Amino acid sequence: MPEDRSNDQSYDRARKRVADLRDFYSHLAVYLVVNLCLFILNMMTSPETRWFLWPLIGWGIGILIHGLSVIFSAQWSKKWEDRKIHQLMEKDRSRWGSQPPRPHAP
Repeated sequence: MPEDRSNDQSYDRARKRVADLRDFYSHLAVYLVVNLCLFILNMMTSPETRWFLWPLIGWGIGILIHGLSVIFSAQWSKKWEDRKIHQLMEKDRSRWGSQPPRPHAP
């Protein structure tokens, strides 16, 4: 039974990671298309000014943060989860000794 739970947790983590990556790639694609359109519009209407750079930079910072969160969240959350599990198990051991109390049957 513990293997099933481990496989389920692994599957859930992988599924969340894929969803996060999909969302980031969608965000990046919209960023590229919209900013390309803004660049073209800028060059057609007022090529002497470079106003398209402001949304490009501002939104680019958002894209960078989103990308970093996708890259580092999986690593950070797994490490945090493992540390928290270990911490709670140690807390239970110190409170109950070597054997924690068994849950009551329904």
